[in-house]
Amino acid sequence: MPGNLLKNPNGDEDLEHWELTENGGDQWQTENMPEDSGHTFNNESITKYFSTSFELCIKRQVIDLLAEGYDPENLDIIQPAVNVEDWFSSRTDCGCIYMLTVTLLDENLEVIEEFKPDEVTIDPDCDDCSWKQVSHTFTDYGPGLRFIAFQHGGQDTKYWKGCFGVRVTGSSVTIDI
Repeated sequence: MPGNLLKNPNGDEDLEHWELTENGGDQWQTENMPEDSGHTFNNESITKYFSTSFELCIKRQVIDLLAEGYDPENLDIIQPAVNVEDWFSSRTDCGCIYMLTVTLLDENLEVIEEFKPDEVTIDPDCDDCSWKQVSHTFTDYGPGLRFIAFQHGGQDTKYWKGCFGVRVTGSSVTIDI
């Protein structure tokens, strides 16, 4: 079984494998660490990130667990823990909004359980704008898990032309099996 089920979690392959559900403003971009007005990441193997623009940018990936080799019976009986992790930051010169939704889905893509933390607004005047982690573990979610939808993004708060919005990288979805 693979470790991280998300493909291209850090932008190394530009926007490959991601469905751009919202691509507003000057659209999703990938940039190299730390780039202008940013912080280096705490993991040297991650050298890129995705950046958003002045209108909403949301991207998603739907993981098909059976296609990834998971046994439906094991998923239903064991209900292994599903671990989600994402990292986000803002520029030091422009605020941003970050949002994340991770959904466990059944074979009909109906929601079994959802993790959707409150959206985060970062203001560089009162935040150091360093990389922040959000994580969640799904457990005891019941039988039927077949897909996991991972969706995140945001925008800047000053409506500046270019990609001055939230930066995301280091995204992962792993299953303890």
